[in-house]
Order: sequence, then C-alpha cells, then structure tokens
Amino acid sequence: MELYKNIFIKRNLYTCTVLNKEALKSSKSRSASSHRWLTRQLKDPYVEKARQENYRCRSAFKLLEINKRFNILTPGLVVVDCGAAPGSWTQVALKLTNAIGKDEDKAVGRVFAIDRLPIHPIDGATILGNADFTLPNTQSTLKQLLNGQPVDVVLSDMAPNATGVRQLDHDKIMYLAYSAMKFAVEMSKVGGTFVTKVWDGQQTSEFEKDVEKFYKSIKIIRPPATRDESAEMFILAQGFKGLKQLKT
Repeated sequence: MELYKNIFIKRNLYTCTVLNKEALKSSKSRSASSHRWLTRQLKDPYVEKARQENYRCRSAFKLLEINKRFNILTPGLVVVDCGAAPGSWTQVALKLTNAIGKDEDKAVGRVFAIDRLPIHPIDGATILGNADFTLPNTQSTLKQLLNGQPVDVVLSDMAPNATGVRQLDHDKIMYLAYSAMKFAVEMSKVGGTFVTKVWDGQQTSEFEKDVEKFYKSIKIIRPPATRDESAEMFILAQGFKGLKQLKT
C-alpha cells in the first residue's frame, strides 16, 4: 500500500488507475502485502475498466451499480460525498446529476466532495480536501457552502485505515457511519437518500435500526464490484421522513 501511495503522490494524480507491470516488478523489493495488493489490482477487471472510462478508482462502479438498481442520482440533485478521495464517486455524481450542465435540457445539480486526504480538482465539484468530515468546523464550512440549501443525497464511502484487529476496525467504521448519518439527518430534504459503507460486525444491526428511524426504506447492498473477500457492504436508506414528522 505504501508503494501505491508513493506512486500516486509522485505523479500528482489522485487516482487508483496508475498501476502497471513496472510497479509490480519494483514491488518485489517491498513488503509481501504490497506485492500482493499490486498483483490483485493488475488482475482486477474493474481497475482496467476504470482506466478505460476515465474514473479515478474502481469504486466508481459500486456507485454506478447501486444507482442502476435504485436510481438514487438524477439531474438537479444536491449531493454530498463524504470520504470522496480520490474522487470516483464524485465523478459519478457529477455526471448523473448534470452538475457540469452538459445537458441543457435537464436540471443542474451540485456536488460537494470532502475527504481528509487532498483531492485533485474535479470540474464542477466543490471540494473540501484535507478536511476531516467528523470535525464540527468541517461540517460548519460545508453548511456555509450549502447556504441553506437542503441535501438530496448523502454518500459516505468513508473507511478508517485498517489495523487488522477486526473489532477495532469495525468500531472505527461505525463511528464514521454514524457521523455521516447525523449529518444526513440534519441536512437532508424530506424524501432524501443516504448511502453509507459499513463493515459487517456486531454494531451493524443496531445501526440499521437507528437509520430506519429516519428513513422509510432500508436495504443492505453488496454491489458486484465489491471484492469477494471484502467484509464491506452498503446501507441504502431512502425516503427521509424529516425531523418535523418524527417529532409529531
């Protein structure tokens, strides 16, 4: 992983698609885990597909697959993408919401991308790089940028750096998921959508119940682009009830 980070910083491109056989060859002098990771990337058809379709990372296809089934992104919507780096979900959201305004006959959306890592500029997106979404000042800045406009879709592909300790890693990602849910509940339009990544574990069922308090429909999704060995899954919540309705 460190080798990959060095490659991507050296080229100044925030992308998951700069791998090649030379990178694999040089990785043999690095750790076994780095070499295995690069080997897997080079054999992954979604990595090549991302390169061909100019997406920054293979994860774009997870969101595309979710949208194909549930049509959560349409022209004119306001979208907040949490944990956006390197920017593949943002690219998908920009296209599907017509945020760049290429289709003059359709409504123009807005897309906001936030991540603790730097994010290389993406035409049409409002980017908050080097910004920890979980911190109050980051969310305050985001709310100022929204300028009172409610959000239609909150996306969270946030994940912590894995320690290899299953319970610890699970606790960390659930903290991020709850942070994204809290923001969605505060900022979403009635009828809005929330999508967040979680890793299967003890808190997942409780989190689903908590999300269900605020949304009419909850689904657990593993898009085809999710690797077989991955413990990740996505919770899709649709039909935000609105806080006023909940209080009555």
